[in-house]
Amino acid sequence: MQIKKPKPFNGKPKISRANKKVGKAPGTVTYLGYREKTDSVIHVINYDEDSFDEFYPKNIEELIRSKDKKETTWMDVVGINDEKFIENLGKRLDLNTLLLEDAVNTQQRPKVDEYEDHIFGVFKMLYLDADKVLVNEHVAMVLFKDSVLVFQELEEDVFDGVRKRIMAEKSRIRTRGADYLFFALIDALIDNYFFVLENIHAKIETLEEEVYENPSPDIAQRIQFLKKEVLKVRRFIFPVRDLVSRLIDSESDLITKDTKIYLRDALDHCIEINESLQIYREMSMSLMEMYMSTMSNKMNEVMKVLTIMASIFIPLTFIAGIYGMNFDYMPELHAKNGYFIVWGVMISLFIAMLVYFKRKKWL
Repeated sequence: MQIKKPKPFNGKPKISRANKKVGKAPGTVTYLGYREKTDSVIHVINYDEDSFDEFYPKNIEELIRSKDKKETTWMDVVGINDEKFIENLGKRLDLNTLLLEDAVNTQQRPKVDEYEDHIFGVFKMLYLDADKVLVNEHVAMVLFKDSVLVFQELEEDVFDGVRKRIMAEKSRIRTRGADYLFFALIDALIDNYFFVLENIHAKIETLEEEVYENPSPDIAQRIQFLKKEVLKVRRFIFPVRDLVSRLIDSESDLITKDTKIYLRDALDHCIEINESLQIYREMSMSLMEMYMSTMSNKMNEVMKVLTIMASIFIPLTFIAGIYGMNFDYMPELHAKNGYFIVWGVMISLFIAMLVYFKRKKWL
């Protein structure tokens, strides 16, 4: 069964988020995103230490039967704009309607909620497409005792490494339960944040070089775009540290002590990412100041040259103006070598001023 890739949204939203939510009761499953409407597709992986099975259930009942097996189950729902399907799936899995509402709300900030028999988390998947353009995708996860349910918008994701580890025999993930799978998926999201940060860092370094060497007019616009990108990434990533910390401190039996050790490592990565983000945020904000300062310095250099040129030619113009007056009696006009003397005075004055400016290091 092939997963159809929904086309990404490239235009402006026609219906605002507020209009789609207004007047509806809390817990109403309403897709708040801008992807084209497609049918949801389920991808299931069942595994344990000795077996591995991968298939695409044709309906919810087939999915429920696969979940009832003794193996660890990863249920991946691709496409969250089929509201009726999501609602029916939630009923069969006994999920709270508020959970389902957040699962299809692409504007929901990252969060973690604990229920009696499952843990729900919302995250943002960030990755770079083939053109190095930042893509953000809404991802929601539900941890059950022996399974993990994942809601995501598109087929593309950053979980290929997790899938390969599950397929590999004698891998650590095959010997552990659903809580470790839950951690592995979160860890994959966090690890991919580093690639996003590297791309931001490269953009900052490129703009810094251009600001110093050739500050063209379009750089100001590119700096502004970069600032918006950094702020958007920070808004998506910054809460993840608190979410991982909350999972570590959770008293739920769904997360074992062994898995919490690995979550602490993920927390260290989150702290490192947030520190880097703070630095990049300050660097991106200072780029505009640097650009304005560089442009101001270049303008000052131009004004300096023009001022020096004006200072040199003002006295020469003064001399030329005096002897350009049309008085009848001007003794110098009748001197035999007057013309050459005036030229000599003007050239000498010109050289003297150049030497003076040079000694003052104005040139």
